Amino acid sequence: MILILFGVVLTVGTYQLEIKYYFFCSLFFIIILLINLFHFINNRLTEVDDFLESITYRDFSRFFNEKSGSKDIQELHKSFNTVTKTIKAMNSEKEIQHIYLRQILEMVDTGIIAYNTQSGNVLLINNAFRDILDVPEFKKVSFLKKRKTDFYNKLCIENHPETTSLSVFIGHDKLNLLVSDSLFKIEDDLYKIIAVQNIDETIDHTESEAWKKILSVMTHEIMNSISPISSLAETLQHHVRDAVKNPKENPLNMEDLDVGIESIKKRSEGLMMFAKTYRSLHKVTQLNLSTVTISDLFDNIKNLLQPSLKKIKLEFSLSDSHLKVDIDRHLIEQVLINLILNALEATEHTEHAQINISATVNLKSQTIIQVQDNGAGIPDEILDSIYVPFFTTKKNGSGIGLSLSKQIMLLHKGKIKINSAIGKGTSVILVFN
Repeated sequence: MILILFGVVLTVGTYQLEIKYYFFCSLFFIIILLINLFHFINNRLTEVDDFLESITYRDFSRFFNEKSGSKDIQELHKSFNTVTKTIKAMNSEKEIQHIYLRQILEMVDTGIIAYNTQSGNVLLINNAFRDILDVPEFKKVSFLKKRKTDFYNKLCIENHPETTSLSVFIGHDKLNLLVSDSLFKIEDDLYKIIAVQNIDETIDHTESEAWKKILSVMTHEIMNSISPISSLAETLQHHVRDAVKNPKENPLNMEDLDVGIESIKKRSEGLMMFAKTYRSLHKVTQLNLSTVTISDLFDNIKNLLQPSLKKIKLEFSLSDSHLKVDIDRHLIEQVLINLILNALEATEHTEHAQINISATVNLKSQTIIQVQDNGAGIPDEILDSIYVPFFTTKKNGSGIGLSLSKQIMLLHKGKIKINSAIGKGTSVILVFN
């Protein structure tokens, strides 16, 4: 009985030991599996983390080795490289489109700027915009607020969804601009794009083309005048020759002869007046440039106009007595004489009339000649028309004085600007680059 009991106890103990053994073996095996699983997952998470880090920092140059590591790691590396290549291709396509866009923007004459309305960061800006406003490259639109305040207030603060004509002061210069703008969103950011065009430059080009057409019309008119004169003269010549050869058969009608000669005389006088009025037009087709000392230029003009000054005070001033400029002396003298004569007429009924002609150099190293009077001034309603060929408010004016002066300045690659106020006078500024 005791032996049997002992056997039972021994059997139960052995069974318990086996259970503990299997339990510990299983636990050990599970721990090994968990450790391997941890390393497996950790290695792959490390690879994924490296990949995501390269994407985050836009390091698309990194290449993941597709031949090292386990097979699944190699497949993972292949997937990473495929994604990287796709992103690089997308970025390359985006960059090409961006380059195309910038090139297109640089080719147009319209000034364009786009910026973030919240941060003020400039998204894009083209050369035409910088040229119109005479500004360097800048990154923040606040630059315009400090340097081009009038432009900033009228275009950046105000909205112009419809194309609008605006006058904007850039420093002391007034620019006539054609403007439009639009607002658009990119994700959560609001952007504004502004398009500006310098109307003055367009007008200058249009006026230059108008001059070419005027010359063509003048040639046509002159030919139309010469043709009948030539024809009538030839007819009268035949009558005179026939009368000389055979006076009995072809008696000379003196009345007809006198009428014919009188017609030729009147038409010739009309043609002479026409040619005299517009003969200066052909002179502006080319320049005879030379370096001229402005003091000498002023002395010549003063000596020429002194007899007609009467009681009007004419003063010349120079910031530098040695100031020189490369010009066509004859044409610029013509411009200045025309401007001074206009000033003389404007101050005809002004008490203590005075005309000041000055020359200086501005901050852009441009030579500036200014003719200023304290006369009647130019009304606003005609100020925009004074450069139009043949436009005049004078009873005996030809309407080509200021138009011709502007054409001469354009040939010098310069500008002519007029500021005027009724009752205060007029200032005409010649700008030489």
